Amino acid sequence: MFNKFCYLLLFFFVYSFLGWVAEVVTEFYHHKRFVNRGFLIGPWCPIYGVAAVIITKVLSKYLHSLTLLFIMSMLVCGLLEYFTSYIMEKLFKARWWDYSEKKYNINGRVSLDALLLFAFGSMIIIYFVNPLVYKLFLVLQANFVKLISLVLLVIFIIDVVISFKTIYEVRNTIKNEEKDNTYEITKKVKERLKNKSYFIRRLINAFPKIKTNKKI
Repeated sequence: MFNKFCYLLLFFFVYSFLGWVAEVVTEFYHHKRFVNRGFLIGPWCPIYGVAAVIITKVLSKYLHSLTLLFIMSMLVCGLLEYFTSYIMEKLFKARWWDYSEKKYNINGRVSLDALLLFAFGSMIIIYFVNPLVYKLFLVLQANFVKLISLVLLVIFIIDVVISFKTIYEVRNTIKNEEKDNTYEITKKVKERLKNKSYFIRRLINAFPKIKTNKKI
């Protein structure tokens, strides 16, 4: 049981890292500069790791039908992204990404083009990337998997604690603003936060389109 947990944990970290790489590459393509994407300090985006685990564990039974697998991938990724956006906004009083400018979106939290991209990505994960990851796991010794997964877990927990502390500083700064104008608040908050610690500056660079909540 513990061995399965360690392998699942390592699986989560592998895809969290690959998701971070994809975000960094996308950001570099659009803005021609490196940005450490994600709200955590380390090179990982947990939402991708969670999505990969869910897709692999839940959707593998739909391998017989590409159409059904594609639709279910859109549904799973859409729900995950929507509720992640909702929870983060409730916790930190800020919108970390916004698809409101997209033609087909739901409350700015998910959009059709993003869901299509995630669905294609899910197909690639299940049919091409997962077999490579499984082969890698077969090469690794069980004791090594236990060690590396637990070490990564400790580092990850420390990262979460530091990052959440930083995000709460961002939230507190936003709450202290008096204006009730989203654009102006966002602009002033970014200017103020860029003069603070490295971690806060990194957070702002990672989410340049962060928007404050509508009522402060």
